[in-house]
Amino acid sequence: MGTTQLETVPEPKYWHLRTVLSNALDSEFEVGEILPNERELAARFGVARATLRQALEQLELEGRLQRRRGVGTTVAPPRVGVEVNPTRHSWPGAPGDAWQTEGCAEDVPPAVVGRALGRGDEKVYTVHRVRTVHGQPVATELLYVPPASVPGLSGIAGLETDAGVARGRAVLRELQRLELGGQERTVELGSARAEDAKRLDRLPGAPVLVLTTRYLAAGGTAAVAVSTYRADTCRLTFGESAGTGLLAAG
Repeated sequence: MGTTQLETVPEPKYWHLRTVLSNALDSEFEVGEILPNERELAARFGVARATLRQALEQLELEGRLQRRRGVGTTVAPPRVGVEVNPTRHSWPGAPGDAWQTEGCAEDVPPAVVGRALGRGDEKVYTVHRVRTVHGQPVATELLYVPPASVPGLSGIAGLETDAGVARGRAVLRELQRLELGGQERTVELGSARAEDAKRLDRLPGAPVLVLTTRYLAAGGTAAVAVSTYRADTCRLTFGESAGTGLLAAG
């Protein structure tokens, strides 16, 4: 990183420093690389550490930097493209799916999900999934599947008491036997629940994007997925641009 004179800049010093640092991240650093410590950076740019912290906090908020416990401040990976209006419809777990299955349980879904499934307070299969980029979790998902959508699951030996990865994958395989009629998606800004925050290495209440997907089959809702994305690591994509997957941070 080079140095710069900030004394004569009319804009706030931390904001100008944020711009200088952002340019340096693009030209001099690789994803995952650890930045020099605050004392070295403050001395190099001739600013107070308080000014430096403001600039670093702004870049973290924008998703350019990540502060990892026990590691330090690192260059964040490119943002994940969140498909709001996908051009191709597919079941969860289909080829090309970027999610990993972590487990499965039988639970009563949240009331809003139960109503969407038309199941009220009946128990459904809840598949826990996670999406990672460069080894870092960027999203977590709960996929709710009524037993009626996967009738063949009851005939698979050994899964009755299995709440692990094998059971979750079996639910996904059985779901794909249905003919998918389409998807309906909504997205909204939310706050990370304690469980999601722990999985995403965020503080409870951190901003997240919540993507809710209804999978339609046989004239009804066959499954509902609630995907929670870190707001600092993703951007919304529409139409054909949704197929690009990972997009550069901007």
